[in-house]
Amino acid sequence: MSAPPSVDFCLLIPHYNNVPGLVASLQSVVYNGPFLVLVVDDGSAAPPQQEMLARQLPQSFPLAVVYLPQNSGITAALNAGLQWIKQFTTTAFIARLDCGDVCHPDRFEAQLAYLRQHADVGLLGAWCRFENRTHGDGYLYKTVTEPDAVWRHMHLRNVLIHPTVMFRKALLQQVPRYPTAYPHAEDYAFFWELMQYTRAAVLPQVLVTCTLTQSGLSGRYRREQLRSVRQVIAHFGKDKWLRF
Repeated sequence: MSAPPSVDFCLLIPHYNNVPGLVASLQSVVYNGPFLVLVVDDGSAAPPQQEMLARQLPQSFPLAVVYLPQNSGITAALNAGLQWIKQFTTTAFIARLDCGDVCHPDRFEAQLAYLRQHADVGLLGAWCRFENRTHGDGYLYKTVTEPDAVWRHMHLRNVLIHPTVMFRKALLQQVPRYPTAYPHAEDYAFFWELMQYTRAAVLPQVLVTCTLTQSGLSGRYRREQLRSVRQVIAHFGKDKWLRF
């Protein structure tokens, strides 16, 4: 790439052996300004080709795919994506989405408007719906929204659902990568690290529908995840009354 593209945001999507989910996620992305989607393939058995993915889009937009040589886990894929974004793009914001999760049409407009109006907030989530695509049942996930309340509740649980977040790229100067010391809670630890340098908030709007499956990483590794969550709170939590 000869010159970094200048875009309003870059959307980072890690992928592993889930092409239908990836296509569904890409087809849900809607925004009326310049943006770029980066897919990081984490050593899939049959890596999706960029040209094939582009043909599945209802409208054309810049799409890049990074191929990791072997499966190394979501943390490694996310960190490879952050490194690529730092090197090859000029953007103020980075957004996240997971394969199979879909964005509501006004997601990016709403999040960009909020972050541009609130210079003190560098990390922004949103409400979401968890849904079983096979049966259609699910539930809305609503949390506190204001920065002070988000900070307090983060001592108890992660109120920032990873596929809903958008954050300022400038924060990568202080927090350049997802930490590797907290298995299955790398997002929680990453958000806590970001909150050492900025405030976090949650938009009181349902902007993402997340796929609900028992075979997901959180379901399969729940015990290890809870152990990592406790370690994150013990390390980063500032209020001793709110820690475990």
